[in-house]
Amino acid sequence: MSIVVCGSLAFDTIMVFGDRFKNHILPEQIHILNVAFLVPDMRREFGGCAGNIGYNLKLLGENPIVMATVGDDFEPYRRRFDALGLSLAHVRQVEGSYTAQAFITTDLDDNQITAFHPGAMTQSHLNRIDEVTGARLGIVAPDGRDGMLAHARQFVEAGIPFVFDPGQGLPMFSGDELMAFLRMATYCSVNDYEARLLAERTGRSIESLASEVDALIVTLGAEGSQIFTSGERIDVPCVKADEVVDPTGCGDAYRAGLLYGIEHGYDWQTTGRLASLMGSVKIGFRGGQNHAPTRDELAARYVAAFGDAPW
Repeated sequence: MSIVVCGSLAFDTIMVFGDRFKNHILPEQIHILNVAFLVPDMRREFGGCAGNIGYNLKLLGENPIVMATVGDDFEPYRRRFDALGLSLAHVRQVEGSYTAQAFITTDLDDNQITAFHPGAMTQSHLNRIDEVTGARLGIVAPDGRDGMLAHARQFVEAGIPFVFDPGQGLPMFSGDELMAFLRMATYCSVNDYEARLLAERTGRSIESLASEVDALIVTLGAEGSQIFTSGERIDVPCVKADEVVDPTGCGDAYRAGLLYGIEHGYDWQTTGRLASLMGSVKIGFRGGQNHAPTRDELAARYVAAFGDAPW
């Protein structure tokens, strides 16, 4: 049985600005914004929400099914999938397009400015959930708009519970569409900014929105996370990282821990703690897929942080 991860596969070009954006962006001049950031540190990484989530699930011992659309330039990523033992069965190449590309600039406060070219991702609706066999759980992560809508409906039609993870794709949807997602989903996961936007778009409080799903998870960065379920709020602490290097992909690592915990029937406290641990491990490495702890090492880190073993 597998977890279906619907979302983007992308190449991330990550740049580090050795200052703070707030020192260079004047609020009173925002209407004529024209800034340039010197970024001597630049690298290209494998990324995309589906790629990052799938990578972290593989670290946890799962064999996820990544469902995505890619372009003619996908070959380096294809070789990586082969090396990692990740299935390419539901990765569709769209001829005449680029694989999605993210250009991310991070400042010293870990704020990020991102430019994103969706490329083949806009054709994600070409993939169908009913083409997958043996799936027990899924996630609709940021992807092409039509694909996200279609895959949510198809999960429901197939009777497969799924996590709605709108991420940076949230602004693409109206309040009514977001409510429709929540009513189809079994779980929803957002960060604190996305939670505020979700509440604003729908005109509902987070506590009220949580009643639409079995659990609504809100990540708070260094402040940990909150899980709203069964009318209660579970506060999950942030696991102290060995080193804070790069936040890119931390949310995806968290969601992999979330999916693993749900799939294995963990209670919400344990699931949230595992998700928090995965995010803290990732933040110590550049890019979304360069951390490589073994499953035993992850268990040992969990014990060190919380005092008991998750498996």
